[in-house]
Amino acid sequence: MATGSRILFYELVLTELSEALVLVGHREEASARARSLLDLSRTHTGCGYQAHAFRLLGEIAARRDPTAVDEAAAHYRQALTLADGCGMRPLQAHCHRGLGMLHATTRQYEQTRAELSTAIALYRTMEMTFWLPETEATLAQVDAR
Repeated sequence: MATGSRILFYELVLTELSEALVLVGHREEASARARSLLDLSRTHTGCGYQAHAFRLLGEIAARRDPTAVDEAAAHYRQALTLADGCGMRPLQAHCHRGLGMLHATTRQYEQTRAELSTAIALYRTMEMTFWLPETEATLAQVDAR
């Protein structure tokens, strides 16, 4: 395997490993892996994996107790900017969803509606139905207020 291919494979592994660690609640380890991914992507492969790294860092900050709201929002926005520039629509949807969920925890309901509505529209357009039920349920809860 060529060096460039190894780096891309390693970045993919770091992305998936960080995601799994976030989901099982190992935030510190997930953060270390996401930061490694960010460093590696800055020097080798560019915006795609950087965008993933920033979204993961946003997820980690959003799941802290207490939630690191400003840090999470900044990471999600940076990921969204990179994803927009790279044409990564699924990642854009995930970033909007993350921002919407974050705004819901801070009771910023107009921002929640806007972000979740955007995420839902993107998920539907791309037929990414896995994330729809939870995202729609959160939006319905906000709309009921």
